[in-house]
Amino acid sequence: MMRVSLSAGLAAGLVACLLGYAAQAQVSGNVIKIGVLTDLAGSLTENTGQGSIAAAQLAVEDFGGAINGIPIELVTADHQNKVDVGTTTAQQWYDAGVDMIVDLPNSGVALAVQKVAAEKNRIAMVSSAAASSITGKACTATTVHWTYNTTALARVTGGALAETGLKSWFFITADYAFGHLLEKETAAVVTANGGTSVGSVRFPTNNGDFSPVLMQAQVSGAQVLAVSSAGADTTATISQASEFGILQSSQKLAVLLLALNEVHALGLEMTQGISLADAYYWDTNDATRAFATRFAAKRNGAKPNMYQAGVAGAVTHYLKTIKAVGTDQTEAVMAKMRETPVNDFMTTDGALRPDGRVVRDMGLYQVKTPAESTGPWDYYKLIKVVPAEQVFGTLAESECPLVKK
Repeated sequence: MMRVSLSAGLAAGLVACLLGYAAQAQVSGNVIKIGVLTDLAGSLTENTGQGSIAAAQLAVEDFGGAINGIPIELVTADHQNKVDVGTTTAQQWYDAGVDMIVDLPNSGVALAVQKVAAEKNRIAMVSSAAASSITGKACTATTVHWTYNTTALARVTGGALAETGLKSWFFITADYAFGHLLEKETAAVVTANGGTSVGSVRFPTNNGDFSPVLMQAQVSGAQVLAVSSAGADTTATISQASEFGILQSSQKLAVLLLALNEVHALGLEMTQGISLADAYYWDTNDATRAFATRFAAKRNGAKPNMYQAGVAGAVTHYLKTIKAVGTDQTEAVMAKMRETPVNDFMTTDGALRPDGRVVRDMGLYQVKTPAESTGPWDYYKLIKVVPAEQVFGTLAESECPLVKK
C-alpha cells in the first residue's frame, strides 16, 4: 500500500478548506442575506431610512463582508409605513432566501413582519419600532426586540418627570399601536407616582396641523402635556407648541421619544431642557465615538441616533452568532444569540431574554442649553443611568406566552 505524506502546512490548509466547506454547507444558498426594511420617504425616514442602511453596512464591513468565506449580502426596501407593504416584502424576501430582517420602524409593520418571520421560521430583529407588545402578548420564538420599547420610554422619561411632583398629565397621542401603548404605559407610571391622566387627544400620522390638538391640550389645564408620537409628527408638535407659546408657559411639554437628529433639526433654542430616554449617545465613550465617526463619514457628518446604532448592534450580534455556530439555521442562531451576552459599542452586559426582549441599561438625558453646547451634535448631558431591570421590568412581568410562569 502506498502512503502519501503531507507537510504540516499543506495539512493545515486542507483542514481549513474542509472546515470552510462544512460551514458553507450549513448556510442556506451559500450566502448570509440580511434585509433592512425601513422607512425611506415617510415620517420616520430621518430617524431611520438611509441612516439605518448605512449602520447595517458598517456592521457588515466589520466582518470584511464575509464569514468563513461566505458572503454577506444586504437588501433594502421601503415599507412605506404600510402593514400590507411590509408584510408582502417580508414574505417575498424570506422566500428568496433572506435570513434575517432588521430595523422595522413603525410598530404596526413590525408586529406584522414578526408574524411572517414566525410562519417562515426566519428571524426578525426589531431595532426601531417600540411597542412593548412585540415581546409581550404578540411574542414569537423568532423575534428579537433589540433597542428599546414603550415600557422603557414610560419608565425612564415618564418616570423621571412624574417623580418631580408633576401630577396632572394630558396626552397628545399618535393614533396607532406605538402611540396607544406609550400613552397607556406612561399613564400607569404617572398613576404609580400619585399623579393622574386628565385626558388625551389622538391624531393621525403625518398630521400637518396640530393647532386643534394643542388647543385642546392647553385648555385641559394639565401640568404636563405629554407627546406620545415619533418622527416628523413629534418635531411638528414641538415646533407648533413653540408657536403657541406652550414652551414658554407654565405647562411642561414632555416629549416621550425624541431622537438626536430631531434635536439637531429643531435647534437647542427650542429643545433645551427636554428630558429623554436613550439607549445610545454618540459622545459617551471611545467606543460610541468611534462608531459615530465611521457613521458620519457615510452620512455627511451626521451623528447616529439610537435607532441607527441599534441596527448596527443587532446586525453585529447576528453575524457574531453565525460565525460562532457556523450556520444560519434559525433555531441554532436564536439559541446562541440568547446565551451570548450583548457587548458592543453601545451596550455592556445586555441580554436576550426568552421572550425576545434585549434588556440593557438606558440613560436619562437632558438636552443642553445653547450656552452648554460646544458645537453641532453636542446636545445631551447625562442625568443618570437606569439599570436594565428598572427599564424593562423582570421576565416574570412578561406577558409573552412562550415564557413559563
